[in-house]
Amino acid sequence: MSTEPQRFEILLVPEHVKNRTGAPQADHPLRSAVVEATGATGASGYPRYTGEGMEADIDPETRTVEALLVDGSELDPGMTALIAPEAGKGPGRRQ
Repeated sequence: MSTEPQRFEILLVPEHVKNRTGAPQADHPLRSAVVEATGATGASGYPRYTGEGMEADIDPETRTVEALLVDGSELDPGMTALIAPEAGKGPGRRQ
């Protein structure tokens, strides 16, 4: 039985929108999608998640997006993919 999360919400935010610590800010995403585990492993070696036009390899332990396709294309320069924060935990990040 797997203890990996079966679902994440990915937030796409512009890199230039930062919080006081200089990290990308997750509270104003330009797009979001809920992705669910496919049971497959992506090319990055992490579990693959898909949904709502996004396909991502996510490290469930660190909550980091390791690879991402948005509508079949790579993430545009200047955008960052974050995992929606959980209470008490910081978001992951993909540049």
